[in-house]
Amino acid sequence: MNVTRITAAALALAALIPGSAALAHASFETPEAAAGTTYKAVLRIPHGCEGQATEKVHVRLPEGVFSVKPMPKAGWGLETVKASHAKTYMNHGKPVSEGVTEITWTGMLPDEWFDEFSFRGTIDPELDPGTTLYFVVTQTCAEGEVSWSELPDPANPEAQLDHPAVGLTISAPEHAGH
Repeated sequence: MNVTRITAAALALAALIPGSAALAHASFETPEAAAGTTYKAVLRIPHGCEGQATEKVHVRLPEGVFSVKPMPKAGWGLETVKASHAKTYMNHGKPVSEGVTEITWTGMLPDEWFDEFSFRGTIDPELDPGTTLYFVVTQTCAEGEVSWSELPDPANPEAQLDHPAVGLTISAPEHAGH
């Protein structure tokens, strides 16, 4: 059996495992971060738009993430939008009231490939453990787009979503309990 057949068999098996459907969605490599820390987000884009190549990846950052810096990707354009934050954060003793609120990478990602897009930002130290921040991610293709923007219904949080926003669960600050 060659490597291609083994890989195809492993992917087919993974599709049968509960929870593996999340592999078809945009997601973070590490979906948890401690309040008050600098978080390196590695956003995974698993496929294009119904067979089409992805030409743009746009991320709208939620309130609670500040001092954001995206990582450039070779062969991709990079743009950011800066705006005021809803509150003023302290970063290394200095007040931060505005910053990057949107990131857009433009390039070409064939449907049969996946890629990762990275940025880092500081997580609000006042966020309660268990809070989930939602990042809206939009993939644009030649003819259409996929918007990963659906939020869970508080009345039915276990309901399956077709295009869930990318969630980041906040854990207790690393210094808690010391």
